[in-house]
Amino acid sequence: MNATEHLKQQAAQYAVRHYVEDHMIVGLGTGSTARYALEAIAARRAAGELQHILGVPTSQATARLARKLDIPLTTLEAHPVIDVTIDGADEVAPDLSLIKGGGGALLWEKIVALASHRRVIVVDESKRVDRLGTRIPLPVEVVPFGWRTLWPFLEGLGAIPRLRMRSLEGKELPFTTDSGHYIIDCEFPEGIVDPQPLAETLKAQVGVVEHGLFLNIATEVIVATSQGIEVMRHGEISALHSVR
Repeated sequence: MNATEHLKQQAAQYAVRHYVEDHMIVGLGTGSTARYALEAIAARRAAGELQHILGVPTSQATARLARKLDIPLTTLEAHPVIDVTIDGADEVAPDLSLIKGGGGALLWEKIVALASHRRVIVVDESKRVDRLGTRIPLPVEVVPFGWRTLWPFLEGLGAIPRLRMRSLEGKELPFTTDSGHYIIDCEFPEGIVDPQPLAETLKAQVGVVEHGLFLNIATEVIVATSQGIEVMRHGEISALHSVR
């Protein structure tokens, strides 16, 4: 395990240790850091803890991993209110605004997050940015029908759009989400200067299903650094904690 993966694991383990209790309904995130959270939950269950939790997965991939790790699952239909969700992020700004969706699960992730009392984001220190959109493109989930018609709209917002692709049996095909949508990754050369109006403009456009701007959603961000764990909350200075 390299240094970055070790930090991801530390952030996830800290979050599971401090925010997950037995009898909770837990939102299970998607991606490499969220995977470590599932493993930490499974380890606590193997130790005799968390025997009565239920997980709500944010992707089919997360559901498969949870079943493999013997984490019992439920649905939003059965449990529409979630106690805590633990998920990763691709970028975190100082005000706790996020870009998510690098793994393609942004729609389900946002639905689960907004159904949760507490949204705990776990990242390594490389995910912190001063301005969103400076290190990765912004994912925009769109309906496949007429997706190409969105190009002028996105370019008018200052984006350089690119349809996300995947390799399948030697062929390059559009990446499809668990809901059957496409993702257009939008690069902003100078970053995203004002995320809130951009989020509102994107959501109002016909054909756009969702976007990867997660604004005013995270309640805590757990950042694993080489010096220890930092816990970021709104209006508070980050506190440094031991990883133990």
